[in-house]
Amino acid sequence: MPDTIPNSADELSFDAFDEANDPRPATTEFDTVVDRAMSRRRFLGGSIAFGASAFVMGTTALTPMDARAAAHAARSRLGFAAVAANSLDTVTVPEGYSWHIVARWGDPMFSDAPAFDQATRGSGASQERTFGDNNDGMTLFSHQGRSILAVNNEYTNRSIMYGNRTSGLPENPDDVRKGKAAHGVSIVEVTEQDGFWGIVKDSPFNRRITADTPMEITGPARGHELLQTAADPTGTRSLGTWNNCGNGRTPWGTYLTCEENFNGYFSSSDPDLKVSAEKRRYGIGLKDWGYAWATADERFDIARHPNEANRAGYIVEIDPTDPTSTPKKRTALGRFKHENAEVVVAANGHVVVYLGDDERGEFLYRFVSAGTYSLGGDNSDLLENGRLYVAKFTDDMRGTWVELTPESTGMASDAEIRIHTRQAASAVGATTMDRPEWVAANPHRVEAYCCLTNNKNRGIKPNAGGDETPVGGPNPRKANLYGQIVRWVPDDSDHTADGFDWDLFVTAGNPDAHDDAYAGSANVTSENSFNSPDGLGFDSKGLMWIQTDGNYSNAGDFAGQGNNQMLVADPVSGEIRRFLVGPKECEITGITFSPDRRTVFVGVQHPGEKGDSHFPDGGQSVPRSAVVAVRRDDGKPVG
Repeated sequence: MPDTIPNSADELSFDAFDEANDPRPATTEFDTVVDRAMSRRRFLGGSIAFGASAFVMGTTALTPMDARAAAHAARSRLGFAAVAANSLDTVTVPEGYSWHIVARWGDPMFSDAPAFDQATRGSGASQERTFGDNNDGMTLFSHQGRSILAVNNEYTNRSIMYGNRTSGLPENPDDVRKGKAAHGVSIVEVTEQDGFWGIVKDSPFNRRITADTPMEITGPARGHELLQTAADPTGTRSLGTWNNCGNGRTPWGTYLTCEENFNGYFSSSDPDLKVSAEKRRYGIGLKDWGYAWATADERFDIARHPNEANRAGYIVEIDPTDPTSTPKKRTALGRFKHENAEVVVAANGHVVVYLGDDERGEFLYRFVSAGTYSLGGDNSDLLENGRLYVAKFTDDMRGTWVELTPESTGMASDAEIRIHTRQAASAVGATTMDRPEWVAANPHRVEAYCCLTNNKNRGIKPNAGGDETPVGGPNPRKANLYGQIVRWVPDDSDHTADGFDWDLFVTAGNPDAHDDAYAGSANVTSENSFNSPDGLGFDSKGLMWIQTDGNYSNAGDFAGQGNNQMLVADPVSGEIRRFLVGPKECEITGITFSPDRRTVFVGVQHPGEKGDSHFPDGGQSVPRSAVVAVRRDDGKPVG
């Protein structure tokens, strides 16, 4: 049996687990930290503009707010009363709004699947026919008059999934089967009846995609020797997707699911195995995160199958309208801990995908397709080939996309770059970021935003590759507890341009706990303060929805911020209001809208991850992740 970490790992984030498995030495203080660390005065009135600054419509320049933005600020576009922070074990929405459950972990997708069993938490067989656990990114598709919801199932909390076991851990092969089946993607048809959305059981579109579903490997790395295994000597077919975090949708109607902390599922049956530097860069070591998958499926044993881990960490494209289709791993978009995939069509027709690598000190990427999008044409292979770039930011509010090529990185081939993408980005000196999470592009202006959720190591420790993490640029605070949202405008209003201007739309913080840079930017107040922006998305009105996954202690640095939440921001005026507060110990993540914008679907992930929630069923029930629908009581569009 491979080594596993103790069940107390439920208390660790994936980053914390990675650092415990492969400790990073603290660096000496950078000489520039004191000079570059910014006071609240400089934040609000100096060289970096927040909130009260906005991009001028139709230009690429970052300028102080113009008359149009000022008019927006005078008449708020946010049509709801702000919700107060709280620590309740329920979902709180604005006055005049209501919410209900659409789907939750263990809900049957088919008539032959049993109802969720509070005592056993299900079996491997039942989980394969029911909604997956810890839902994250999602998209609602309209197809032939039907509504199809594709939802990521990121991971499981072992103490909850295996709460029927004394150890709180998987103890036999069926326990492992159940855990693997709880991961991946749940695709369900949903329908609205009398204002309530729910799963259509036995719909021909209902499908579970799990850690055992056959996948096709495509793109530059297809067939490379680093992807070849005993089970697949061609390096063209793999099994499964797991730890699926954020998502994306393409203009041609497919779903992109993003493999993030894939490393926590691999372990070694050989305790003396020397783990390569390439694997360590991705957090792969002798121990897994406690899932014990290698005990029942030896492909997760790196001592026996050293290349298997190279086949995870990609964007997977899925056709939600064809349950017989084979998902495709798109290696052209690089291999790292993908957060989400924001897809835009540039003015010249090329498809651009913005991608964040969610780990402290990792990078922000951009993919530009080789081909161009054709409305109504065959776009099925647009993510097959293209150019991959990484971002460099400078303190003069400019940035550059640096293409990752054999010439720029010194690596042998495009295939190797797509497999060891982190190393390629380090080789060109990309900017180490404060955990780049979701990216969202404004549907009304050529600009994009990225949540930099937090980074306690900023200015203190290097990243996993040894790259320094100095304070400055879009990462302006040492030991960043709160996070920020960076915004950029491509040169010439062209998402394929290599240059861009940037600023920070908001720096999260707590003005009730601090009077310096950690208080946050001007658009953060006592009424809307938050930490750790994570999920991000725009609605058709051009409002930006911000979801948090941070500290919910409601004490100390985080006093008054309550549970994790969802806020709405006006990117023109900089105004931010709290729209929703989640239940205890959850993350709010995943957002999609009905076509008429009368319903917003929101993910509630891992409620009660530390044992203090019974959401959504109350009493002494098992806490269960869920998708909730939020609507206005008067039936008008939300927001």
